Amino acid sequence: MAPRKKKETKKAVKPNINAYIAGAGLTVEQPITETLETNYMPYAMSVIVSRAIPEIDGFKPSHRKLLYTMYDMGLLNGSTIKSANIVGRTMQLNPHGDAAIYETMVRLSEGYQALLHPYVASKGSFGKAYSRDMAYAASRYTEAKLAPIAAELFADIKMDTVDFVDNYDASMKEPTLFPVTFPSVLVNANTGIAVGMASSICPFNLKEVCETTIAYIRDNDAVISDTLLAPDFPIGGELLYNRAEMEKIYESGRGSFKVRGVYSYDKSQNCIDITEIPPTTTSEAIIEKVIELVRLKKVTEINDIRDETDLNGLKITIDLKRGADYEKLMKKLMKMTPLEDSFSCNFNILIAGSPQVLGVKEIISEWVAFREECVRRRIYFKLSKAKDSLHLLKGLEKILLDIDKAIKIVRETEEEAQVVPNLMIGFGIDEIQAEYVAEIKLRHLNREYILKRTKDIESLIAEIEEMEGILKSRSKVLKIIIKELEKVADKYGEDRKTKIISAAELEEYKEEEIVDNSPVTLFFTKDGYFKKITPQSLRMSGEQKLKEGDEIVQTIESTNATELLFFSNKCQVYKTKTSDLADGKASLMGEYIPSKLEFDDAEQAIYMVETADYSGYMLFIFENGKIAKVPLASYQTKTNRKKLIKAYSDKYPIHTIMYVKEDQEILVKSTNGRMLIVNTAQIAAKTTKDNGGISVMTQKKGQRILEAVSYTKGDLETDHRYRTRNLPAAGSKLPTNTAEQSKLDI
Repeated sequence: MAPRKKKETKKAVKPNINAYIAGAGLTVEQPITETLETNYMPYAMSVIVSRAIPEIDGFKPSHRKLLYTMYDMGLLNGSTIKSANIVGRTMQLNPHGDAAIYETMVRLSEGYQALLHPYVASKGSFGKAYSRDMAYAASRYTEAKLAPIAAELFADIKMDTVDFVDNYDASMKEPTLFPVTFPSVLVNANTGIAVGMASSICPFNLKEVCETTIAYIRDNDAVISDTLLAPDFPIGGELLYNRAEMEKIYESGRGSFKVRGVYSYDKSQNCIDITEIPPTTTSEAIIEKVIELVRLKKVTEINDIRDETDLNGLKITIDLKRGADYEKLMKKLMKMTPLEDSFSCNFNILIAGSPQVLGVKEIISEWVAFREECVRRRIYFKLSKAKDSLHLLKGLEKILLDIDKAIKIVRETEEEAQVVPNLMIGFGIDEIQAEYVAEIKLRHLNREYILKRTKDIESLIAEIEEMEGILKSRSKVLKIIIKELEKVADKYGEDRKTKIISAAELEEYKEEEIVDNSPVTLFFTKDGYFKKITPQSLRMSGEQKLKEGDEIVQTIESTNATELLFFSNKCQVYKTKTSDLADGKASLMGEYIPSKLEFDDAEQAIYMVETADYSGYMLFIFENGKIAKVPLASYQTKTNRKKLIKAYSDKYPIHTIMYVKEDQEILVKSTNGRMLIVNTAQIAAKTTKDNGGISVMTQKKGQRILEAVSYTKGDLETDHRYRTRNLPAAGSKLPTNTAEQSKLDI
């Protein structure tokens, strides 16, 4: 016996650590285009083609995998089953997490109300598309099946109408598209964000889509907007219709339109019930915005707002104050909240694997071409089956000539394998026909059975001729598509849910109608702090709280309907509305204006102006004795600009900024001990905001303006000494040791 060889054992090869770290720390130059092409482009294309953009059948891959799994499970008929079961089975086609698959099912369900015609019939809590906080239940608590309209997705799928491909592990097949019998891509909304592109397709009414498609098939030059009136949303709402804008969207596949909510007024309860909202928002977002407007006192007619959504559907209730005009209030809310919102369209669809932005007519054209191919493949499939049946029946027909002969051949054949060849020889039929005859049961080898079967030959021949005629005639194929569209429209069509109203007929709310004339007192401090205090709060207040070393330099009795201008030390002015600033209290330090109005770095607020009509003048008194007079109207703008540059001249150091509603006298004092009383009417107003002004009080080298204040006649006993007819003037010195000197001692 030969000696047994020792079993060779391979030594484990230790990895060469040095080989791994040899390139560590080295920088390899690579063109950015190569990096993008090799590393980023495959990911981008995967997102575009396999995730975010729908195809001509109206579905993304995630939708298609879920619905086909449900179809394969037999969920077109019967009762609902647990959603978790469906999600688990779908993972055979869609190798992603169960949460993503279940969320896809939720969005396709009738309970969620995101689609005009949901494909999933749901049982349980599936959340709501119009609510941000109404979450759907876990998949183990809900049930689902396919909705009846889903039958239109799979009607011909077993007749070779579409291609099938392997799933991710080649364990089963899945369809690349659904042979849907209507343009579902236009019927149910579809949105998605890919890499570098997005898709946003609004839903249209099923009846209108079918009618438009039929009109296009009959006449390619048909006007789309004649039959496809406007988008239709499952939540309803009112669409502000502009035919020119809508036709532009239909033609280019891009554009936007506005949708507003629907409300009713309950006079007995003095409340407004909002029952429909735009598809782009949620009930919570609307309520939060209304609360914010009430808090800022931009809306004063509301007592309370609450969400009363229940099993009957969406409902937001607004309780009004006594005497409030509900129509005027709703105009405000439409303008200032998401109750009126824009829907942006971007009809980006994958056509043969390539993303294209198409108009409605182009989408219908592509769908008709796709559906035409499906019908042809279905007819060809049925034709092949019919020809095969005819071939078998013609072989059976020959048996009719001599049944006894056939029985004799079978009986006298010694070997089973020779039965088929002997029948072929005995009756002159081929192997397929002979195999069919040989498989007939003994009980069926009678003249009655064979005559019944062979009677089908004539009808099969007629069917084959008809199907061959259809395949040769495009018009006949299109007639079949039209007939199917009419059937779908009759069976599943519904009335419009979104009402169409003319945008031109609506009276647009103007923001200036908002007038809150409630009185307030405005306080502005030396360090730039601002307080707005109501009379009631002011009566109950104690001492004003201020920053250490700060002091109040301006106190103005005003209302919430005015505007405020804050001039800064950098020759700029910042504008805001009094109502935009929050009410304060004496016990609070107030709002820091440079921070509130977003001043530039190291910029300080030095003067506040309050106005309701931009009347009066601004006086800019410079240290060198020059004064610039600018009409306040020069700072008024048609647009809501928050910041104006070059608000006054930066050529000379500024000493005092003063606002006067009309011409008056001001008292100017210099460091040289002289005073001058000037009437502002002597200073010419210039609309150029940053003009350098005119010389009013002459100053010698080293001298500057010390003080400038408003002057009231009688404050000085000999005020005529300080007036002059001509400017500039040096002014007069104060008499020494007089009451006037001590009165005006600075």
